[in-house]
Amino acid sequence: MMNTSSLSGKRIVVTRAAEQAQELVRSLEQNGAEVILFPTVSFAPPEDWQKNDEQLSRLEAFDAILFLSKNAVRYIFDRCARLGIKCEMVGSPNRFIVAVGPATAQALTEKGVRVDYVGKTQTGESVVREFRESLGGRRVLLPRSDRGDERVSDALREIGATVTEVVAYRTVAPLSIDAGALAAVRAGEVDAIVFSSPSAFQNLENFLDKSETKKLAQSVAFAAIGPTTARAIREAGVPVAIEAARPSSDQIVEAMIEYFSKSARAKANQ
Repeated sequence: MMNTSSLSGKRIVVTRAAEQAQELVRSLEQNGAEVILFPTVSFAPPEDWQKNDEQLSRLEAFDAILFLSKNAVRYIFDRCARLGIKCEMVGSPNRFIVAVGPATAQALTEKGVRVDYVGKTQTGESVVREFRESLGGRRVLLPRSDRGDERVSDALREIGATVTEVVAYRTVAPLSIDAGALAAVRAGEVDAIVFSSPSAFQNLENFLDKSETKKLAQSVAFAAIGPTTARAIREAGVPVAIEAARPSSDQIVEAMIEYFSKSARAKANQ
């Protein structure tokens, strides 16, 4: 158990969707932080299920399925249930089931589906590199967000896989936002903002504006939960002060504790 005062006095904004933020919020609060929940992303079904339905009805055509998120699991299996497709058909013994990381693997296990491979570094590209021998030359179904990174599909094709992508869900801005939380962010009255996806950052930019976001990052620590998110923030010309070694709640909290501890020591030595 970490020191309960490790983040004492720090106001941390969590931009993750409310239904997915509990673990991170709990970990931050256990370490003494005051958490401001300010979801900048939400999720919705595809506008058209036709392509999904076509591919799900011919699962026997695929040698492997790569799940990149818990959302992909949730929406694909909800759709299978509506179509009368049993979980056993998705997790056929003849098909490789790959999860990007432990959280996604757990979501699959809870559906009663065995997981053959779990990514160690928890990014789509890394998973492809890790399992290139198992995925190379195979017919891979890739359920993804409408804002999914093309790098994963490209990496699969580079190793000789035949990739069929389907939009399993859409990443959208929330219908409403907390005006008080937005005001606190705008005024810089917080110590850090945690981003769990590129979309979370991009939507915040839409709530503010690019010049305002860059100015804010000079006084507030922008924290990225993984390399994909960090890359998107930096590509927008905004610095990332804190980056998790791996995309997980525990890792980003540890990185934040280290960052603020270093900052405190630096101030004490001035």
